[in-house]
Amino acid sequence: MTGFICIITETLPAGLLPQMAAGLGISPALAGQTITAYALGSLLAAIPLTIATQGWRRRNVLLLTIIGFFVFNSVTAFSTSYGAIIAARCLAGASAGLAWCLLAGYARRMVPVRLQGRALAVAMVGTPIALSLGVPLGTWFGSAMGWRSAFMVMSGLTLLLIVWVLANVPDYPGRAADQPLPLFKVFTTPGVRPVLAVVIAWMLAHNLLYTYIAPFVAQAGLTGQVDSVLLVFGIAALVAIGFAGRLVERHLRTAVLASLAAFSGVAVLFVWMGQAPVAIYAGVAVWGLTFGGAATLLQTALADTAGDGADVALSMNVVAWNGAIAGGGVAGGLLLDAWGARALGPAAALLATAGLLIALRARTHGFKRGARHTH
Repeated sequence: MTGFICIITETLPAGLLPQMAAGLGISPALAGQTITAYALGSLLAAIPLTIATQGWRRRNVLLLTIIGFFVFNSVTAFSTSYGAIIAARCLAGASAGLAWCLLAGYARRMVPVRLQGRALAVAMVGTPIALSLGVPLGTWFGSAMGWRSAFMVMSGLTLLLIVWVLANVPDYPGRAADQPLPLFKVFTTPGVRPVLAVVIAWMLAHNLLYTYIAPFVAQAGLTGQVDSVLLVFGIAALVAIGFAGRLVERHLRTAVLASLAAFSGVAVLFVWMGQAPVAIYAGVAVWGLTFGGAATLLQTALADTAGDGADVALSMNVVAWNGAIAGGGVAGGLLLDAWGARALGPAAALLATAGLLIALRARTHGFKRGARHTH
């Protein structure tokens, strides 16, 4: 549920930009900066907040992030000041950055080692649900009842989540005050850098296409069916979470390599058949299947590799992931302006192939062969 709220809070303005712009008396471009501010908050705050809260009890940190969502979504809902909303969005992003660093390690501590990957898959299920169902529903509700009402609903859900965490979620201690893990020590742990490199290559390739999906599918005459294309992607990603939960314990390496190989193949398909609607829908379905389990697979590999430094390593993952989101938007925009939507497929194929080659080489540290609990 925390992951679900993270994603909805991040993406809801994208569907409500015209209403937000009209309500605040600003341009749609300025309204779009509410998304930029959120991403910037996550990018800048993830590592320092994770290091600062290493010694805190885990449930207190989780509650801090959730309370942050309640406060900052409420400010967004009620404030009439654009500056205050931008500040609130940035701080909401900081809450999300800390949450993403915490969730994987928290879920893993609740179960035996042999079930850690599956627990992470369950914890991450909020992401595809938010993308496939939550965002469209939030956009519809905000359009019908006003954009401020959508953020009020988000605050209400957050209050319910606070009660749920207090009632049901077990607590765990943080790291002892005399045992902090330095950032550089975790970063230089064998295997951490290859996994982060795969995260960057894979997510850059993904965001090149996903950010500019509307002009990309317009090549196939699907301008009026972008919502349908995204629904296919979201449903496939949701199905992939179930597969990831079954594969991550015994076949993590194979699942990562197969996902990257299939994504590369889809990107190549888009190069040659990007003007065929059937190829777009089929390719997007496969793309969704390869992406849905990515968070589970990559975070599990990174946490396994980092060991006791998992939370710090996962803060680096948040930075890499958000950096790839921003980089995909910038690079995709440059490609779109220079060569048009036809350039997105080849660029995604090259990046996904680069990620595949890095993962192939990281067989000793990073993406190990065999079952996780035997490492």
